[in-house]
Amino acid sequence: MRHTIFLTLFAAAFGLSACEPSGDAQVDRALRDLNVVDETNLNEVMLTVGDPNEAVRYFANASVNAPDRIDLQRGLAKSLVRAGRTTEAVAAWQTVIAHPQANDEDRVDLADAYIRGNEWDNAAATLNAVPPTYETFQRYRLEAMVADSRQQWSKADSFYETAVGLTTRPAPVYNNWGFSKLTRGDYSAAERLFADALRFNPGMFTAKNNLVLARGAQRNYALPVVPMTQVERAQLLHTMALTAIKQNDITIGKSLLNDAINTHPQYFEPAVRALQALENNVSN
Repeated sequence: MRHTIFLTLFAAAFGLSACEPSGDAQVDRALRDLNVVDETNLNEVMLTVGDPNEAVRYFANASVNAPDRIDLQRGLAKSLVRAGRTTEAVAAWQTVIAHPQANDEDRVDLADAYIRGNEWDNAAATLNAVPPTYETFQRYRLEAMVADSRQQWSKADSFYETAVGLTTRPAPVYNNWGFSKLTRGDYSAAERLFADALRFNPGMFTAKNNLVLARGAQRNYALPVVPMTQVERAQLLHTMALTAIKQNDITIGKSLLNDAINTHPQYFEPAVRALQALENNVSN
């Protein structure tokens, strides 16, 4: 693809030089255009497969050389988010928002950065500044999380439902929605939502663990029938055991801890420690 673009631009440049005295200028212009194409490709690579901190350095340096380019400012902000440098990411997105070419997607990304930094009020205010006609998966996913943080359960459910309908990968949304139900004490609804998450992503361990928590909260101590590795099975048995112990079902908890220890292909230190603590407590 790069060679095709290069040859086309180069041929065009020399075609013009045959009839104009400024042939060298035309060639230079064509090569500059080619550099823009190459830079665009590099920007995309840095945003996806590059090391996030390396991407931060790349976009920071590029922004110094071209301080008015919003695409480089966005690249820096996104890279800071990927690198887990939340405070810096918020500041970078605020710079993007101040740019005259900023749009609603940028404001939603700023709200996302606020949420990552646990700044829920700022996130809510930022989302409120986005017109209701701007309807995207990311916007409704964040709206649901903000509503959750304020215990506005009906609004949260509505936003989660809308977000699910706007993506082909709803597993994380179902998982978040299920956790919301779990914190409200609606364990059966949480169980269904975690099962939905696993239906779309059978390998999502967080949803498996949350599903075990929801079942355990209902004193259903049988592991769900979902795909799991031997290590995952041991970890889920450990989670189930702790849930049982928390509900004072001590005998069941001890049995589950023993199962977890025997299931794990290696020495399962957290389960061993929990079992020892439980037995010491009982003996005392």
